[in-house]
Amino acid sequence: MTPFNTILTHPGSAHKDEVLACAVLLASRPVTIIRREPTPADLADASICVVDVGHEHDSALNNFDHHQFPKDASPTCALSLILQHFGLYEDVREFCEWLEPTEWFDCRGPFATADWLGVNRDVLAKLNSPIDVTLLRRFSAQTTHAPGEPTWEIVRMIGEDILEYVQGLRTRLALLGKHAEFWEISASSNRAQVLFLPRTDPPLEEPALGMDKFIERSGKLGQVAGLVYPDRRGGGFGLSRFRDDPRLDFSRLSTCPDVHFAHARGFVAKTSATETHRLKELLEFAASTG
Repeated sequence: MTPFNTILTHPGSAHKDEVLACAVLLASRPVTIIRREPTPADLADASICVVDVGHEHDSALNNFDHHQFPKDASPTCALSLILQHFGLYEDVREFCEWLEPTEWFDCRGPFATADWLGVNRDVLAKLNSPIDVTLLRRFSAQTTHAPGEPTWEIVRMIGEDILEYVQGLRTRLALLGKHAEFWEISASSNRAQVLFLPRTDPPLEEPALGMDKFIERSGKLGQVAGLVYPDRRGGGFGLSRFRDDPRLDFSRLSTCPDVHFAHARGFVAKTSATETHRLKELLEFAASTG
């Protein structure tokens, strides 16, 4: 990307797509955001990154608008264009389930998005968060956002977290491919499997991160019923259902002396056990029907 010293986006009501686009841009270059209509000179000046306004998409000039695209084009928003330019679009599309609905909502509106998701149209309003409302309102309230100001700092943090998550998940998937194992549970009539991640050195800050996506990529959806991963609060392991699979009921482990927590609803447990054979025993017990 040609270096830029200003981000320019549209005035008036703010929307998720341009705020998120600005967030990703700020994570790479912490510059001032100006909210006004662009002039022809702005669009011709690559030092000004024009986002979600201007009716031009020209990455060489740092112009990233989508409103001039045909109405039947695939849903593509300003954030899509920024991620494509950074070479991150495919990873974010795979790792962040919120991206595609964001594209649909911005390009097709709430009713078409609800229909595409297969939900009642009032569901989207019920999922709206005060966090979304306040951030968009505060972003809309100013014509300039500069480093050091609360809204600017929050927007930059969002961008940093998106990039760190995507880059970290890519690394985690490689680690899982090297260390993780699939165990079969013989007590399950459906021959369920469990994904096991051993303790690593240094220990992982979020041990279960990426296990869901790793299973998706493995082609074992429907086969894997649970996860076993290092307990970040102790020297043992956490055991949990994968996508709340009912084939495992960890409440059955509540009387085991080496299990210090077993949720009454059966979806998670914590054990001080570290030996492979004991972990497998606990899993067999959780899968048993007797």
